[in-house]
Amino acid sequence: MTVTTTITPTGSAPAAKSPGPRSAALRTLLRNRLALAALVFLVLLLVAALCAPLLAPADPNAQDLLMRLRPPAWEAGGTGAHPLGTDQLGRDMLSRVVYGTRVSLLVGAGAALLAGVIGTVVGLASGYFGGWPDRVLMRVADVQLAFPPILLALAIVGFLGSGLWYVILVLGFTGWVSYARVVRSEVLSLRSRDFVTEARAIGATDAAIMRRHLLPNVMAPLATIGTLHVAAAIVAEASLSYLGLGVPKETVTWGSMLADGQLYLGTSWWVAVFPGVALMLTSLAVNITGDALRDVADPKAYRR
Repeated sequence: MTVTTTITPTGSAPAAKSPGPRSAALRTLLRNRLALAALVFLVLLLVAALCAPLLAPADPNAQDLLMRLRPPAWEAGGTGAHPLGTDQLGRDMLSRVVYGTRVSLLVGAGAALLAGVIGTVVGLASGYFGGWPDRVLMRVADVQLAFPPILLALAIVGFLGSGLWYVILVLGFTGWVSYARVVRSEVLSLRSRDFVTEARAIGATDAAIMRRHLLPNVMAPLATIGTLHVAAAIVAEASLSYLGLGVPKETVTWGSMLADGQLYLGTSWWVAVFPGVALMLTSLAVNITGDALRDVADPKAYRR
């Protein structure tokens, strides 16, 4: 009698693959409901800026003195034709707030992009080459840090004159130092790594090494700094416009609306409050988004 024994191979089930950094970063972001709300607000703000002619109920510069200082629609004396009321010249507040979004986002994004490009180039060169280029560039950065950014911006704008593109240039040139310092710090820790040494050994040029190997490794902190700089640039533009040194008067900005409305705070609060709230919420949303990006870029966040 032959006994047949069937042996079933046993083995542990294959281990589940650990989530990659992208999926872990996405989960970290999705867990942050405040950051998601801020991101949704910024998306809606961008849509409002792009579709301002469709969303605004009237021309933001159209004057109607017979309708001056009308309150919002929900207050006595308000009208549905002007949901947020009118200013001292009878201009529709909702239209002006919506059109002001365009200038704020353009200045914020433009200044952050310009500062990021300058700071990244300076930081890469300073950290990679070291020596006297590093010393010279960092001393220039130290000198600029000795002056308050808004004071430096006021001096430059006062010298060059007001204008939208002047404001973007000034805020970009006064904001590159933080980018340069962070990029330099990252490059100093990366330039002695094996992948850089191997790239240099096979004949890669310095420019190719910085572009292909170093730059991708500093993009995460750059994104965080850039987001925070957008908020700072928006507030700085509003400050310059409030002081009469920003964009031309005929261009609608939240800062100029605040300057016009300060005289009416006691009697017609909406003239200054609505642009002020828009400025506050935008700055807050950008800062919250920047904090969330910082948490996502932190490797420790993936393990939480």
